[in-house]
Amino acid sequence: MDDGSTLEIGPNDVFDIPPGHDGWVIGDVPMIGINWSGVRTWIPEPAAGERVLASVLFSDIVGSTSLASRVGDGAWRELLGRHNRLVRNQLDRFRGREIQTTGDGFLAVFDGAARAIRAAVTIRETVRSLGIEVRQGIHTAEVELVGDNVRGIAVHEAARIAAAADGGEILVSSTTRALAENSEFDFQDRGYMELKGLSGARQVFAIAG
Repeated sequence: MDDGSTLEIGPNDVFDIPPGHDGWVIGDVPMIGINWSGVRTWIPEPAAGERVLASVLFSDIVGSTSLASRVGDGAWRELLGRHNRLVRNQLDRFRGREIQTTGDGFLAVFDGAARAIRAAVTIRETVRSLGIEVRQGIHTAEVELVGDNVRGIAVHEAARIAAAADGGEILVSSTTRALAENSEFDFQDRGYMELKGLSGARQVFAIAG
């Protein structure tokens, strides 16, 4: 994996290799591989520099430094690899686009506010099986596409919202909340927050559950 973790798959085992990773067959045992193409391979990517509306999700592990120190380097690499696989599975499931990893977290974009929230909720519950808590923030606005990256104030705002979240908490901007208002989520008003580097207080909401 890109985080340095490895996985050995034995005969008659089935494993889902996340997109962007390589697999090698060692020995004479035959392997059957099935390649799936998602909807992103059918629709042309927007031109570089184009501005598009997107829901930006930041997710990172709470207390990662102390956790790594407690379990040791080898166990931490394995745990981080398992976390990354679980997160990538949910990004694929909810049509998210991974932009980059942030050491112990992810930056991803979605084409819908409700889908981004569903992904965040599922990520929160899934990684708890590893004994990990994550903090997450979502903001919806126009972003600028630059190659495989995204830029703009919306990205910074999503990062600041995520940084304001407690462990296990998902905070969303008022824009994201308005766009997902008719969905199944229970939004709890957290009031107005001053976000570092951004002028004016911003209203944020927490996703209950």
